[in-house]
Amino acid sequence: MGGQVSTSSSFSNLRCRNANEDWMSALCPQLWDVPLHHLSIPGSHDTMTYCLNKKSPISHEESRLLQLLNKVFPCITRPVVLKWSVTQALDVTEQLDAGVRYLDLRIAHMLEGSEKNLHFVHMVYTTALVEDTLTEISEWLERHPREVVILACRNFEGLSEDLHEYLVACIKNIFGDMLCPRGELPTLRQLWSRGQQVIVSYEDERSLGRHCELWPGIPYWWGNTVKTEALIRYLETMKSCGRPGGLFVAGTNLTENLQYVLAHPSESLEKMTLPNLPRLSAWVREQRPGPGSRCTNVIAGDFIGADNFVGDVIALNQKLLWC
Repeated sequence: MGGQVSTSSSFSNLRCRNANEDWMSALCPQLWDVPLHHLSIPGSHDTMTYCLNKKSPISHEESRLLQLLNKVFPCITRPVVLKWSVTQALDVTEQLDAGVRYLDLRIAHMLEGSEKNLHFVHMVYTTALVEDTLTEISEWLERHPREVVILACRNFEGLSEDLHEYLVACIKNIFGDMLCPRGELPTLRQLWSRGQQVIVSYEDERSLGRHCELWPGIPYWWGNTVKTEALIRYLETMKSCGRPGGLFVAGTNLTENLQYVLAHPSESLEKMTLPNLPRLSAWVREQRPGPGSRCTNVIAGDFIGADNFVGDVIALNQKLLWC
């Protein structure tokens, strides 16, 4: 895509390796009757940032200082913002092929955009349109009829009530009978028997009240730190407080702050993240899915495909067979 940011060669081999594209259907049959919120499911944080557009405006929800810097020094500000906004290198189909089943979709309407075109956002807006991306996901699911995805629709920058209704109508039209209506969390076997492949969580209360196809927002454990050990301590603290009753996400993504960016002017989120992936992956391999209070469910990360994160998360499901 026109605004796609180049990334390191860490991802070059993954585009030819789709070993996990049908991992749900390949699970041991004993796991087909485990509710989704007790399985271990890989997710991507800020799924759509691989196509952030360097020509798009800075999000209107960013600070006034950043808006001012972008107006005064656009040639300096824009590249810096972009390299700290990109969290993924693989496109959405490549992420699904890699085994990702939770997609973190931050949706926005640009003031400068057309009346109905919705984009994704993370500090700046994407080249990809929401309707096109949902169609791409639907087409992938048609090719993989026993795989299930969780779409976490959130942020909703600049969406009026009419735009929410337009978005929900798009979701219903594109996925149709693939949608799993709100209710008790199903098992894979139940979903397969109904031909359902999509759970949509939607962080807008009024829309939830009007549409039974939408599920409430999924809690996301966000450590908001640049330090790996601090992130792990946060996640362990959250586990000690007990897991939520339904679907939830443990985010293994590091987060920059202004102090770190100023101290590392030549770096990027990718350069900050990649050296820390081995330690984060070690933490992932220690986790256990299931109903226990300290169990994990969805585990999401940045730069999916740079290591064996997805495979590590999927492999945790084998621990359910040891009980």
